[in-house]
Amino acid sequence: MIFRRGTPPDAEYTFKHALVQDATYSTLLKTRRQQIHSKIATTLEENFLDMVTAQPALLAHHCTEAGLAEKAVGYWLKAGQLSVTRCTMTEAVAQLKKGLELLGGLPNGAQRQEQELELQITLGQALIANKGYGAPEPGESYDRARQLCQHLNRPQQLGQILVGQFVFRLVRGELNRAEHHAKELCQLGEARNDAVWKCFGVERSGTACLWLGKFIDARTYFENYLSLWNSTYRAFWPSPEDLWVAGVLDLSRTLVCLGYIDQALLRQNQALAEARRLSPFSLTHALFFVLIGDWAVGRARWAEPMLRSADELLATSDEHGFPFWLSGGNIMRGWCLGAMGQPAAGIPMVLQGLGTHRAPGANLLLPFFLTTLAELYGMAGQPDEGLNVTAEAAKLIATSQERWAEAEMHRVRGTLFLLMNGHAAAEDSFRRAIIVARRQSARFWELRAATNLARLRRDQGKRAEARDLLAPLYDWFTEGFDTPVLQEAKALLDELA
Repeated sequence: MIFRRGTPPDAEYTFKHALVQDATYSTLLKTRRQQIHSKIATTLEENFLDMVTAQPALLAHHCTEAGLAEKAVGYWLKAGQLSVTRCTMTEAVAQLKKGLELLGGLPNGAQRQEQELELQITLGQALIANKGYGAPEPGESYDRARQLCQHLNRPQQLGQILVGQFVFRLVRGELNRAEHHAKELCQLGEARNDAVWKCFGVERSGTACLWLGKFIDARTYFENYLSLWNSTYRAFWPSPEDLWVAGVLDLSRTLVCLGYIDQALLRQNQALAEARRLSPFSLTHALFFVLIGDWAVGRARWAEPMLRSADELLATSDEHGFPFWLSGGNIMRGWCLGAMGQPAAGIPMVLQGLGTHRAPGANLLLPFFLTTLAELYGMAGQPDEGLNVTAEAAKLIATSQERWAEAEMHRVRGTLFLLMNGHAAAEDSFRRAIIVARRQSARFWELRAATNLARLRRDQGKRAEARDLLAPLYDWFTEGFDTPVLQEAKALLDELA
């Protein structure tokens, strides 16, 4: 029944089968079992400090079975925190929930509330990665943590909670509330004269501005943030994505919208290289936003390398259990297939990704995803379906205020009207795209829409008007001339000349 390995007193003993072990264990009285578990925990603490540090879940288990609830809660917290740093989020969630379950049996008081505060903050981080950014569970954890933080008067932990609440509100498409939490972070940093939280608050403010389509403000925030950044701040960042990678990727997308394409691609490559070095979660996060950048700049010409990136994103997300990035990966993979001439294969993939994305309550990115779907319907010769999708995207933009790709949505709508020979409606859509882009100082989106409108003018025989529309805008650009968007504009101008 029992095997011995080695020579006493250094021998190891193992049961022949786990069922034998379970049967033997069940014959022990509860008090005897608790005594044995307590002895094991004490022995580990006194003689195996390395194991205590490296395997807090083992100590948590023995303390739990020994009835040492308060000590077990502390070890479950350490185990959960260690799992978060290792990006094993499913384990982290289970460990932290065990800690909270045990905590419920302890007498209420300041010490119990302190432990719950730490558990809820860490659980919020783990749930964001495990359940998805917009799922209700992390929001509930952060709301409870904020209540405890205010009750216990713990301003030093408020920053971690505000970051979690910001991300939660952002991904649910509640952008104005997210922007409010970013301002709270800035106020916290100023009130405490804390360089770390000042830096974090500035970066989150830039992120909110980017999604809201306030590109000039976003660029100012991000450049200020990078001037404040110190790599030691990573130790204080309470969210699974890396803040430097996230900030640089957001700056990259901001620069694309503003028309500084080469600078944007340089930043994008820097962020992706750093994400590969850091963790699987940072990598999936980076791969997704790199795909968005490549979708904007490269269009169909970059579809093949984009498809490879989408496949890597899906494989990494599946391996490590990151559902939020799985949905985004499927959507981008579907768009790539359509751009490569297979829209019939791409559309179901995008629809599946949309369903997965919406399920936990995520609304951020939906206008963008719907825009990609509308493009696919156009490629498949179903412009009427595409127009229905853009109508839904427009309603979502009005509700959430997610305006970073609003101009592109109007431009895509115009191309769909053209497929139906609706020239007047197409012109209205292209003009609307230009108006939105100009309001946002988004030269890149303006060039995209102006190229379409100039092409329409050419086809109507209004060549001089087409040239006068497009030439001044193209002349504004000082970089990005080897990218498809500028090449298309230049080819049209050459033809019009």
